Amino acid sequence: MSLYDKRGVSAQKEEVHAATKHLDQGLFPNAFCKIYPDYLGGDEQFVNVMHADGAGTKSILAYLYWKETGDISVWKGIAQDAIVMNLDDLLCVGIYDNIVFNSTIDRNKHLIPGEVLEQVINGSQELFDTLKTFGVNIHYLGGETADVGDVVRSVAVNGTMTCRWPKDKVVSNEKIQAGDVIVGLASYGLATYETEYNSGIGSNGLTSARHDVLSKFYGENFKESYNNALSDEVVYIGKYRLTDSGKNAAIGKLLLSPTRTYAPVLKELLSHYFDKIHGLIHCSGGGQTKCMKYLPAPFKIIKDNLFAPPEIFNIIQENSGSNNREMYEVFNMGCRLEIYCKPEDAATMIDTAKQFNIDAQIIGRVEASDKKELVIKLKDEEIVY
Repeated sequence: MSLYDKRGVSAQKEEVHAATKHLDQGLFPNAFCKIYPDYLGGDEQFVNVMHADGAGTKSILAYLYWKETGDISVWKGIAQDAIVMNLDDLLCVGIYDNIVFNSTIDRNKHLIPGEVLEQVINGSQELFDTLKTFGVNIHYLGGETADVGDVVRSVAVNGTMTCRWPKDKVVSNEKIQAGDVIVGLASYGLATYETEYNSGIGSNGLTSARHDVLSKFYGENFKESYNNALSDEVVYIGKYRLTDSGKNAAIGKLLLSPTRTYAPVLKELLSHYFDKIHGLIHCSGGGQTKCMKYLPAPFKIIKDNLFAPPEIFNIIQENSGSNNREMYEVFNMGCRLEIYCKPEDAATMIDTAKQFNIDAQIIGRVEASDKKELVIKLKDEEIVY
């Protein structure tokens, strides 16, 4: 059993998928988000999308960092995580404008004061203000803040996004075909619209990242930061404190890098090159295996030119001892957005990303097959899913 399983979490969410398998799959079953008819407006030329997601256990890292350093501004990054995990999923079905957002914050009032809520709420609005300058308009309609200390140890920050969108501007992934190439966009670095180095961690796999990298100090001093029913062998097994130095930033900053949004890039691509985009995949839960769920046919996906994993993933692997198979299934490993297109259109995707100082390259291709299969080719290893 993997460390991930021992901690009571799942990269593939098998039980969730089993519980929802009988629900309506929407108009486009292979689309990255569930898409429904225009129930809000009754127009056959439009569709409705409602999506919910959040920052997950990354909020626990913010709590620890705030307690250890006194830097309350770290909570603004958690606001961005909750928003981007919704927004970038919507981007993958072609939606980039006129979106409504509501937040849901569940807190333990004894540990999370009003000042933290202010950081989360104001941080949300600041991100929306920034995105507006790129033509991505998100309307913040408030939400729900609940004091539920009996339910959460510290705080859970989530949100819901809703949009009414033209049906003929939906990216459904149905156009993905054999012969397509996959353009990958880096999750790390410093985009033109970011203010500091982004480690690329995103908001997935943070339970493993936190326990694998951080030391027993946090288990001993912050019992509220983990499930006390877990075996001590999987609780804070790393060697680092949050304030220890990494190559590009402190360990805490690397773990807490706000999830990068690709909204400015995709706004440009979807506005000007919509017809050239065959599919979009956000490598969130499931990491590099995420694409398997949304293929319209039993293709073979070969990823043989992925980015070299940035610092944070090497730190996680060195501390946990996880093999490459598990790492690429849990984490994005430095590539969090995939664009499927014809080979001749790849340069357009790459050049647009690089205008925002985001590294991009062809990371793989789509081949005909009689079954769905993913092959990741690394320097000295081939992994088949």
